[in-house]
Amino acid sequence: MQPFSGMGGLQKAPHFLLERASMITKETIKTYVEAWLEKGDYFLVDIMMEGDDRIVIEIDHADGVWIEDCAELSRYLQEQMGDELGDYELEVGSAGLGQPFKVEQQYQNHVGDQVEVVDAEGKKIIGTLKAVDGRHFTVTTQEKQVPEGKKRPVKVDVDLLFSMDDVRSTKYLLNFK
Repeated sequence: MQPFSGMGGLQKAPHFLLERASMITKETIKTYVEAWLEKGDYFLVDIMMEGDDRIVIEIDHADGVWIEDCAELSRYLQEQMGDELGDYELEVGSAGLGQPFKVEQQYQNHVGDQVEVVDAEGKKIIGTLKAVDGRHFTVTTQEKQVPEGKKRPVKVDVDLLFSMDDVRSTKYLLNFK
């Protein structure tokens, strides 16, 4: 009997890649998370698919995130998605205080707070988040300026306008003073 020659003379069995019967997407998860979020003042910050077996969901709230609510969202997703989540490790948590902002609502929640902005060139600016308008925000910082007719500089408040899309990062500045 001749070896199978349809594979260029190879005598080994061909290898096949097996895919999961149902692949979970970020959009699928987002749909379920947003349905759960309708019940309160929490908002979605990010969904990360890490490797082939880990899903990390970050939520936030103006008053902080409670562990009980993270557990409730996790249970809700397991109930709603059932076997689809079977092989995945699911982690639900807060965005993290002191981590860079990812969504507009985080900027809104910190109006009036001290923030650190790293602009497009990498320069750090520290000031008070004054306002948020769509994808733009204003930070009030102090700069030394020499008033007309004076010799010594004085600190004056200066408003700087930024676009969320053009800065490297913005984060709440933890102040322990």
